[in-house]
This record gives sequence, structure tokens and C-alpha cells, in this order.
Amino acid sequence: MSAEPLFGTAAQVLVIDDDEKFLELVGLTLREAGYEPLLAVSGSAGLEAARTERPALVLLDVHLPLVSGYEVCRLLRDEFGAALPIIFLSGERKQTYDRIAGLLLGADDYVSKPFAPDELLARVRGLIRRTAATPTGRTASLTAREREVLQLLAQGLTQREISESLVIAPKTCGKHIERILDKLSVHSRAQAIAVAYREELVTAVR
Repeated sequence: MSAEPLFGTAAQVLVIDDDEKFLELVGLTLREAGYEPLLAVSGSAGLEAARTERPALVLLDVHLPLVSGYEVCRLLRDEFGAALPIIFLSGERKQTYDRIAGLLLGADDYVSKPFAPDELLARVRGLIRRTAATPTGRTASLTAREREVLQLLAQGLTQREISESLVIAPKTCGKHIERILDKLSVHSRAQAIAVAYREELVTAVR
């Protein structure tokens, strides 16, 4: 199965890993699947490539020299928001808490090495397809109350503070947040806030 075209061309996938043999292997796997791989051996090189090419997805090794994968992920999120899918790759940090930490830092997925090429491609395809979907339908489906909750989230309020501000039960507030994440197709509150600012769903607080 070939890659679905993005903007009329083969989707570009940026792979950031300091293991050059691994880079070549993943690059070949992506190319055979119809993607255009962009390969970077360091975090700084990866960031430069992302700014220049704006890939459809990033495969990011957790353990990188000088600038860690976690820091690269944070910088990518700061610059591109939730619209850029990021998959963490790790051959060392494989425990459940490592995956949770990676997701909390803003990654969309976390894959442990070694992995089956078909599994990686399935995850890549799924995330690119999800992100390439027109966001209007997702954002337009937010209710007035959900937009209120999202605005307060963007202001940095906690779930309890939001429930007190809107005079609703904390559990009800939690349900609103869950629905917001689902409708915006994101995995964290930080990603939801990034999408909210990009789609102008909230007003920036000065």
C-alpha cells in the first residue's frame, strides 16, 4: 500500500535518530511504502529540517546527543502545535512510565525498538490520515460550554478552578475536557490548547 499524497505529493516523514544504520533502514521502509523520508542524525539537524520542509510526521528517537528527543519534541510542539504528528522511538526507555512520560510531553505515539516495519507503517499512516483531515469539522462540533472550558484551559486554569469558575461539578468539567480532546483528535490538554490557538477557538490572554 502506498502513502496517501499530502498536498499532491508523497507525504514527507522526518526521522531523527543518531544511529545512521537505523536511519537508513527506516528510510528504506518508508520509501518502499511510498513516503519521502527526511533523515537527520541529531536534534538540531532535525529541527532545521522540520522548519525547512514542514514534514507530515516526525519519527523521533528519545535518546539523542546534546539535545534530547524530549527537548526536540517540546520545541516542535512550540513551533508547530498539535498539527504535526510526533512518534517517539526508543530502544532503552521501554517501561509503561516511559511511554506515559513521552505522551505527556506531547508525542502522539510511542514505539519501542525493535519493532515490526508493518506496525510502524500502520501507526504512521493512521496519524498522517488523521492530521490531514480538514480540522473544520472537528472544531465546529464544540459546544458553547466546551468552548468556555477550552478558553479557561488556555488561560492555565486547573480542572477544579474551571469547575468553580463555571459553577459545575469537577466530574462534569472532566467530561467536557474528555470530549474536547476527542473532538480535536488530540491526546493532551497542551495539544488541545495548541489547536485552539491555531484554529482561533480561544482568545489570547494579554
